[in-house]
Amino acid sequence: MTYICNPINMAYKYQFIEMDGIKVNREAADPTLILFNGKYFLFPSMTAGFLASDNLSDWEFHTLKDVPIYDYAPDVRVLGEYLYFTASHAEKNGSFYRTKDPIHGNFEELEGTFPFWDPHLFVDDDGRVYFYWGCSNAKPIYGIELQPEDMKRIGEPVELIFSNVSVIGYERNGENHIPSKTPEQIEQTLQRYAQAMPNSTEEMLNQIRIMLGNDPYIEGAWMDKHDGKYYLQYSSPGTQYNVYSDGVYVSDKPLGPFTLAKNNPYSFKPGGFIPGAGHGSTMEDRHGNLWHASTMRISVNHMFERRLGLWPAGFDQEGELFCNQRYGDWPMKIEQAEIDPWENPVWMLLSYDKPGRASSSAEGNDASKATDENVQTWWKAASNESREYLEIDLLSAYEVHAIQVNFADDQLNLTLPEGAELHSTGHASRYIDQRKHVTRWLLEGSLDGKSYFAIEDRTNADTDLPHDFIVREEGVKARYIRCTVMELPFSQQACISGLRVFGIGAGVLPTQTSGIKFNLLNDLDLHVAWDQDAAVGHNVLWGFTPEKLYHSYMVLGSNEVKIGALIKGEPVYVRVDAFNETGITEGEVIKVI
Repeated sequence: MTYICNPINMAYKYQFIEMDGIKVNREAADPTLILFNGKYFLFPSMTAGFLASDNLSDWEFHTLKDVPIYDYAPDVRVLGEYLYFTASHAEKNGSFYRTKDPIHGNFEELEGTFPFWDPHLFVDDDGRVYFYWGCSNAKPIYGIELQPEDMKRIGEPVELIFSNVSVIGYERNGENHIPSKTPEQIEQTLQRYAQAMPNSTEEMLNQIRIMLGNDPYIEGAWMDKHDGKYYLQYSSPGTQYNVYSDGVYVSDKPLGPFTLAKNNPYSFKPGGFIPGAGHGSTMEDRHGNLWHASTMRISVNHMFERRLGLWPAGFDQEGELFCNQRYGDWPMKIEQAEIDPWENPVWMLLSYDKPGRASSSAEGNDASKATDENVQTWWKAASNESREYLEIDLLSAYEVHAIQVNFADDQLNLTLPEGAELHSTGHASRYIDQRKHVTRWLLEGSLDGKSYFAIEDRTNADTDLPHDFIVREEGVKARYIRCTVMELPFSQQACISGLRVFGIGAGVLPTQTSGIKFNLLNDLDLHVAWDQDAAVGHNVLWGFTPEKLYHSYMVLGSNEVKIGALIKGEPVYVRVDAFNETGITEGEVIKVI
């Protein structure tokens, strides 16, 4: 048995992006997860490579050869004895590449005949091949059949999925589905574009107006087949929002017509430490379990500052596709056997809102920012000297079973490395930094704050893992947890967005949530509130039947939340669970609509 804690523990590559100078951040997104020749392969955007694993927990990085590494949204599928690769090509015809051995072999190119963005290849049970693509806030997801031998088109593209924000709440743009721009702001920005580009045509300006608008992006297609039905997944509304999600349509045919599934959004994680769960892929493992990998967001240093998440998924008895993200950035166990996708977390969060101290802190970045369960805030040391440290006080001695150390990057002011070339990606020009970097630190525990013992020594590590995850299955008794930072990429000041500690408390379970009140704001928005209590946090669950509460919104530090992901005309049932450091107390299921 192994354990993981999202975001996936991997070396996220630095990107140098040309945008009002050079901006630097780490990124991986749009993951394709597949099983090929008994091994798991994970292909994300902007990594210049892929990861391989035997257990979905321990990943080994491999450099990509003979394929375009700067093209977004790599798609990988198995056809016969080959692994096929393609990625986004908006301005030119997109080629396909195939190999029998992605780790040791070479890729053979099959020249493409049409352009596409956010591609996805699907092989049906009868061997027929279908292709889906689309990434736009004005155009739909398209589909077409391809010839298996050369990937040439058969027929003309079919329009499959359009946005429908008047009915589908989760597709609406903005943080928590609140639009980020007013019409006046859009027009002001458009005027600045027009002044900067005096030769622009009215058609070009109209396209920019659409891009600047509040219409959601419909993108990231992925197809699965179950019991003879076709499940076409897609993402919306935008990768930079906490509500970035994957929805699903269902059909009896690979090219439709498609009907919106009852359970939507299928993948949705708006709360917790790191939110976002859009533009992903769904795969069956060696033991018949379904897993969903998708994009999580930070989006502080750049809109595309992103990470990867992995969650258990499945089909219920009525064929509804679901994904469990209730505690989606807490530790979960990975067993090489059939699992229960709805099993509660193995350990509880011990570090939320606990006091901390540090060797030094930059203004506005004190130690409390590392325990607020918000990946967009962080403790920052006042210097870039070695041995700056952050320590948190759990306020009581616990059996600590797992610690996640989350490093952040804070406005890195760097120049493009000598000899590096910027590559156009359709969004901007960028350079993927493939140089060797290391992240080194020492993790210690203490019972009294005076005498310390080592929990994990990474002072000589040869890896760069910004979201490293340490497990002590047998438990370590500690009240104080200290992380001393030795070395970081680019000799930057130490920044930790989350020193997250997990275990089981010795107290009683929280009381059941009481005083629950609902306010249906409109067809798509629901406000939920409850009485203040002593729980660490709450999980607001909802679904279209009392037995299918597949959606969740984790709430910390508040006794209310607005859910903007409803579907017009669908029933809504809600349950508010309370959790503390000892466990979870389920609430009562209440019908709202």
